[in-house]
Amino acid sequence: MQTSRWGVPTTPVHSQPPAHRVLRGKQAKNTGTDGTPCLAPGQHYRASRSVQAVLLSGGQVIRSGRKCHWAIFQSTGAASRIKRCASMRVQLPALVLASEVVFLALYAAFVTYDGDADAAQQNNHTEPMENSVYKDYPFFADVQVMIFVGFGCLLAFMRLYGFGGIALNFLTATFAIQWAILVQGYFQFCSDGKIQLRVINLLSAEFACAVVLISFGAVLGKTSPVQLLLMTLLEVPVFAVTEWAVLKYLKINDAGGSILIHLFACYFGLGVTFVLYRRSLNEGHSKETTSYQSDILSAMGTLFLWVFWPSFNSAMTLKGDDQHRAILHTFIALSSSTLTAFALSAVFSKNGKLTMADIQNVTLAGGVTVGASVDMMISPAAAYALGVIGCTACMLGYRYLTPFLARRCRIQDQCGIHNLHGLTGLISCVAGICAILLADEVTYGPSLYQTFAHRAPVEGDPRLLELQHLIPGLQPGLGRSAREQALYQVAAIFATIGAAVVGGIVTGLVLKLPFLAAPPDELCFDDKLYFNVPADYDSTGVLSPPQGPEDSKV
Repeated sequence: MQTSRWGVPTTPVHSQPPAHRVLRGKQAKNTGTDGTPCLAPGQHYRASRSVQAVLLSGGQVIRSGRKCHWAIFQSTGAASRIKRCASMRVQLPALVLASEVVFLALYAAFVTYDGDADAAQQNNHTEPMENSVYKDYPFFADVQVMIFVGFGCLLAFMRLYGFGGIALNFLTATFAIQWAILVQGYFQFCSDGKIQLRVINLLSAEFACAVVLISFGAVLGKTSPVQLLLMTLLEVPVFAVTEWAVLKYLKINDAGGSILIHLFACYFGLGVTFVLYRRSLNEGHSKETTSYQSDILSAMGTLFLWVFWPSFNSAMTLKGDDQHRAILHTFIALSSSTLTAFALSAVFSKNGKLTMADIQNVTLAGGVTVGASVDMMISPAAAYALGVIGCTACMLGYRYLTPFLARRCRIQDQCGIHNLHGLTGLISCVAGICAILLADEVTYGPSLYQTFAHRAPVEGDPRLLELQHLIPGLQPGLGRSAREQALYQVAAIFATIGAAVVGGIVTGLVLKLPFLAAPPDELCFDDKLYFNVPADYDSTGVLSPPQGPEDSKV
């Protein structure tokens, strides 16, 4: 018996359909009393030259036609119903090309160069090596590898959905970044009616893209390319508004994005998948399986994410000791979560062997768990402990919480984003709040008011003048106490989760519109519906046993 990557039993894959019959002329008009074509169970039919289907007893198995139409049969006796959905040949190009026209017009009207990229603003006094590109581009390049290589390979873990994991990640990421440059630019980088473009805009847009790709994990294999692009089109503005409101009005510390990236992405994705619930997928799916090659490819994605995660967590921190601590804490937390993941994988396995799904996902938990406090003086030991705690929570979530959510709460979390980003994000937020409450000048010195800028004295306070003598350039703050800052962190958590859940549910309702051509249950997790695939794409990859000397004789 085959099982999914989390051990759920699945039904066998039917490799070859029976010979088909053509529905045409009078046969196509021969309908039952309810207007549906009368089709015999167990026969294979082709309708309108572009729809192919296999009707087994009970009307369960469906095959797609060459134009990505499909027929859905619901057999009661001899009667069946064919439901023809819109072709991807029309919807995908129309959506992409229309979006490009709109993007081009918006870029032409509202996007210009920032001073560091504008040749007209350079002169004899300009120092080229002080250009912001030299401090921002290395982080941008690292995060770009995570987005396009790390996420892409990680999502290609299913045996028959490798193209979907990598190619749709590529499509969605590119679309999200272009859109986020405009939306985030309006809220964060706009001056004199123009979006001032430089590398930091691209880096910020890549963080918005990471939000979309994390949410993508909840609906992996269950949505069409058109639905994914629409989800991106809706999620990016909701995220940008939430990010802007939280940073502008609540003014929180979230250097590693535990609140605004991981929690938002997780609960937005769960809101979408809640609406797109499919009852038949709760007992597993015949194609929801991995192979030796797909697990290796997914593990490569994990390694890329693991290696570059310190850049992800430290990119937006203050330059200097804050950024230095962020890199150290992220590496330590990732290392401890990796060791813990290997140990727990063997413990929870019935035969004491390692499970690749654990290694692909749970090893990354430390990078999320340390995010909210990554630039604070929490100590290396605390970073190590957070890695262990986050890994343990993530492992338990995959083992027990994911099946519970699917069966009891109608939340089918395909990649377990609630474990890797939700649970660990909440733990990170608690750790960040504790670090804020414990922060004082004894530990930080005067730089306390740089790391926690909103705790700096207000304008006109004599204490501010004293601090500015010690730290030239220190800006006035809001005069918050540690307790007040912690309460704002709590408010940001609830506000972010609330906005994400509402946005996700609304987006799910939009994606559920019937003309968007969602794949039927039988064709989920299958590249053949949306891609031209090679003849051997569904091969098991099982090697034949070696021949002995007697077998090689002719």
